[in-house]
Amino acid sequence: MTTAPSDNGSQVRDTFPKMLAARARAGGDLPAYREKEFGIWQTYSWAEVAREVERLAAGLATLGFCRGDRLVVVGDNRPRLYWSMCAVQSLGGVPVPVYQDSVTEELSYVVEHAGASFAIAENQEQIDKLIEIQKSMPALSVLIYDDPRGLRHYKGLLSYGEVQERGVKLLATTADAVASEVAKGHGADDAIILYTSGTTGRPKGAVLSYDNLVWAAKAGAEFDGLREGDELLSYLPMAWVGDHIFSYAQGYVVGLVVNCPESAATVMNDLREIGPTYYFAPPRVLENLITQVAIRMEDAGFIKRKLFQAFTTLARRVGPALLDGGKVSLIDRFLYRLGDLLVFGPLKNTLGMSRIRVAYTAGEAVGSEIFSFYRALGINMKQLYGQTEASVFVTIHPNGEVYPDTVGKPVSDVELKIAESGEVLYRSPGVFKEYFKNPQATGDTKTKDGWVHTGDAGYLDDRGHLRIIDRAKDVGKLNDGALFAPKFIENKLKFFPHINEAVAFGHGRDFVTAFINIDMTAVGDWAERRNIAYASYQELAGRPEVHDLIQGEIERVNRDLAHDPRMAGAQIRRFLILHKALEADDGELTRTNKVRRGFIGERYKPLVDALYDDSKSAHIKVDVTFEDGRKGTIEGTMQIRDLAHQPAIPLKKAS
Repeated sequence: MTTAPSDNGSQVRDTFPKMLAARARAGGDLPAYREKEFGIWQTYSWAEVAREVERLAAGLATLGFCRGDRLVVVGDNRPRLYWSMCAVQSLGGVPVPVYQDSVTEELSYVVEHAGASFAIAENQEQIDKLIEIQKSMPALSVLIYDDPRGLRHYKGLLSYGEVQERGVKLLATTADAVASEVAKGHGADDAIILYTSGTTGRPKGAVLSYDNLVWAAKAGAEFDGLREGDELLSYLPMAWVGDHIFSYAQGYVVGLVVNCPESAATVMNDLREIGPTYYFAPPRVLENLITQVAIRMEDAGFIKRKLFQAFTTLARRVGPALLDGGKVSLIDRFLYRLGDLLVFGPLKNTLGMSRIRVAYTAGEAVGSEIFSFYRALGINMKQLYGQTEASVFVTIHPNGEVYPDTVGKPVSDVELKIAESGEVLYRSPGVFKEYFKNPQATGDTKTKDGWVHTGDAGYLDDRGHLRIIDRAKDVGKLNDGALFAPKFIENKLKFFPHINEAVAFGHGRDFVTAFINIDMTAVGDWAERRNIAYASYQELAGRPEVHDLIQGEIERVNRDLAHDPRMAGAQIRRFLILHKALEADDGELTRTNKVRRGFIGERYKPLVDALYDDSKSAHIKVDVTFEDGRKGTIEGTMQIRDLAHQPAIPLKKAS
């Protein structure tokens, strides 16, 4: 692994501003960031980044920003927003990134809880939210924007450039105004506050130090051999700890080239153009990509479709072994090479994954079928297990030991143990300092000797790999004692391109039931090819033909569960297709698209009850938030389908 260039061996580089200064001195011409703007990639060197950061930091100082102050950052992945975090840290302040799709109420909570008096926003959309917050929170006194479009007639704002101009004037008279503050920083200082996704209530602000983040960046890089110049596309929310480690901390520690897409809508095109060597995608993104591939194959000609089916079947059988250096016959190697030429290579190029050396997925459990699909194509996809409170890294799959049913082995200096209750605990140099302004939650999560309660149920297998069963609070039992692990079941359902989201119920019940959200794109394409008319999501979800389609896929999951002695008793017996998509704006998902199971159970209680009282249909009316922020209601009557129980299939004894 390459760390910060060594221009002075005695210099302590324990903060990111210090690392930036070192990179600018020793390798200033090397690319650090790229941004696609108006269809053209703009490249910024380390020296240019250092100048941008210093000018912004100096400008913030003229506005009264002081050591210990906090600045909220909100917007899509933009170099200037990343630089603003380093500028804040240069002055001894703490950046607080917020999810860009947060509604005003959610953003207001973070601003107030963090006690932020400064904020920098990408564009008019985010500025409008902040101005609304400012009306009831005058302590939020300084608003800075990056993109000026639509803001010409706004009053009381400062542009990014205006703040830098103020900084240039200060530096002209006091050249070391920023450098002297950078020198005061230490590894133990607060580096950032990252708010958790809030699956069970209000988000908590996890305070991470430079020591936490630098250790995590180095440990992850050493584990998989990241090197200076490796490329990644930064498209995930800046408020998420994964993006902060990959796109920010490892950027400075390793010397990665961070590429920012033009917009959320162009991510796939930008991914193909960059061809990253280092990649991360949460399960939802991987599921969506498979859905797109499935749709394209449905629309392909007969020969192309048959070739795809034949070679992907071969790939699933031998691809992972080839990737891990296992034994594969010469004929299978030849056929796989042919498949790579005709199918896998073009597909990886379409997905922007041709150059990937290492790829991770995490954030929530990923279905083994989805995970295996990418490895079958020759993509070095691994699972990692981590948390905001761990500075991401707890376990990763080592090379040659990648198993779909595990999340790998502990990263260096990470200790794992399993409590008697089955809960996973860890301890490492990456463990967070505290939850901001919440000593009670800190004490509940982190023990005095540094062990962190994950809230996940799991165990270490004979290979030393960690296996996560589900969230500890979600794992339960049916009334007959059968194990019920909802996420395990839901991931199997979401492997099918027609199923976008699933929520399983069963703890304390006689059998398992499920809510289904269809994938509008995949099911819409399927319906159009069959001349099935529809005018909305609700209408499509109510079609009996769509229920037949989903029922067939759930029955396949049940057959699969019948082969698993742990889960054979947890087959789905009844289901319904929800009349609306589950949305973060309605509180049903977190901002990282995790299901808020308890909230959904309460919100849709009449539907849950109907699944268990032999009803054939159920009606409900719920409040919703539309894309433009307006409130309204949506109601519908959902049909309930029954499914036959598949007899458990005992495992064959080895001969």
